[in-house]
Amino acid sequence: MVTPAYLSVAWVLMVSYQVFTQTAVNTVVYAISPFLPVVGSWLTMRMDIVVFVYAFAWVFVLSSIIPSLILGKERSVLIQFIVCLTLTLTGIILIDTLKNIYSFDLSNREVLFSNPFTQLFNNVFFAVFYLSLPYVFMLAIDINARKKRKQDFKRIKDLTDGYFSKRQ
Repeated sequence: MVTPAYLSVAWVLMVSYQVFTQTAVNTVVYAISPFLPVVGSWLTMRMDIVVFVYAFAWVFVLSSIIPSLILGKERSVLIQFIVCLTLTLTGIILIDTLKNIYSFDLSNREVLFSNPFTQLFNNVFFAVFYLSLPYVFMLAIDINARKKRKQDFKRIKDLTDGYFSKRQ
């Protein structure tokens, strides 16, 4: 029951991130250029790499989170691969469905950029927020995992201390 919801959210995030990353990166790079011309020039010359890094960050986060939510901590690499492959194939099928049945072609830049949501990504503050989301997720996951390990360590220490105090 929860798996389709996770897959749907992951697909929407993957497609939207791939669609809007270029616009968000352009907005941020062009906003940086007047203040840091050397950095802006360097980023402009390597725009495709910058876009790839941000898109990869989102793909990495989703391919890490979604299988662990669906499969739990005890998952095999093969099962995780199958889940990620299913996610990718589902995305391809849904994109084709949108194109063939509803005539909404995500590869057509004019259709995408005529969307009013695209204008949000021309706002530098929103673009920075949008590009930072996968890194915020990674930090949140790491902080949560550390907190959980710390709680487990404290629980084990309390049990051990309690056991040894009763033996004396």
